[in-house]
Amino acid sequence: MTQITRHHTGPRMSQIVEHGQTIYLAGQVGDPGEDVASQTKTCLEKVDALLAEVGSDKTHLLQVTIWLADMADFPAMNAVWDAWVAQGHTPARACGEAKLATPDYLVEFLVTAAKA
Repeated sequence: MTQITRHHTGPRMSQIVEHGQTIYLAGQVGDPGEDVASQTKTCLEKVDALLAEVGSDKTHLLQVTIWLADMADFPAMNAVWDAWVAQGHTPARACGEAKLATPDYLVEFLVTAAKA
């Protein structure tokens, strides 16, 4: 049976779940009140830190789902994403509009990656 390991586990969720060679991250959000570019940068910094914690990195991304509170922010989010994502290692990706946990959150990243 494949082992499941959970990190930063709370009553509602874990920030990282490892199953076999796959890493699942909880949705990552930025700092409330900042613009979408700043929130995106913060989200991606959190993704980098969480993946590093379990011995992986952005070159091992498998799939990323991005939720924007307003699709009008798509170009600003993509500008930060394009500067961050490792070319030649881009994941399968989807982006949609959704009402997030609070109106102060403008973007949320849901990440699945492979172990390095």
